[in-house]
Amino acid sequence: MPHKALTIDGLETVYDALATAIDQAGDDKSQLFLVKLALLNANALADETLFQQHISTALQDL
Repeated sequence: MPHKALTIDGLETVYDALATAIDQAGDDKSQLFLVKLALLNANALADETLFQQHISTALQDL
C-alpha cells in the first residue's frame, strides 16, 4: 500500500487547526485534548507499530 502524505498546504491547514484547538482547550485541558486526539488518530491509523514509530519521531529534537 503506497504511503499517502499531506501537501505543504494541507500540513499548514492541519497545523492551524491544531493550534486553534489547543488554544480553545486552554492550558488546563490541552494535554488531555492532545492525548484524546492522539488516540483517535491511532485508531484511524489502525497500525500500532506505525503509531509507535510516530511517537519516537515526535520525541526527537524536543
